[in-house]
Amino acid sequence: MSTVQHWSTEAACITTAAALAKRPGLRQALIELRGPLGAGKTTFVRHLLHALGVSGRVKSPTYTLMETYETSQDHQPLHIYHFDFYRFNNPQEWEDAGFRDVFSNPGLKLVEWAEKAADLLPPFDLKVCIEPDLQEKRTVHFNACSPLGMDLLT
Repeated sequence: MSTVQHWSTEAACITTAAALAKRPGLRQALIELRGPLGAGKTTFVRHLLHALGVSGRVKSPTYTLMETYETSQDHQPLHIYHFDFYRFNNPQEWEDAGFRDVFSNPGLKLVEWAEKAADLLPPFDLKVCIEPDLQEKRTVHFNACSPLGMDLLT
C-alpha cells in the first residue's frame, strides 16, 4: 500500500505528522525517511515528535548518530529513537555502535540515511520519501512495508 502527498507549506507537513502521531501502532514502528540533504526529513521528525508530546528541541542526530526521546501515549511510556547514518562510511559501524541492541528494544524508531547501514537494519514498517522541488514544495511518498505500516496509512 502506498500513498502520495504534496506539501506546499510546512503546515501541510505538520498536519501529516499530527495525523500519523494519532495512529496507535506508531509506538512500535520502524520508519525509514529518505530524501536528499535538506529535503525535510528532520523537520518531519520534529513535527511528529512534537505531535507525540515531546517538548523542547528536536535536533538532527547527524553528528551523534542517535537522539533519544521519551514521552507518554495513552498513559504508557513511549521511547523514541531518531537515527541519522549519513556519516557512516561502512555498514560495520552500525554493529560497532551497538545499535543491534537498540533496535531490539521497544519503541518508535525513525531512521535517516538507512542505506548507509545496508542490510543490518530490520525490515521497515513504513518508508517515507521526501522529494523537494525548485519551488520549495515537497512530494512525499509513503510506502507500507508490513501490516503495521498498512495500519499507519489507513
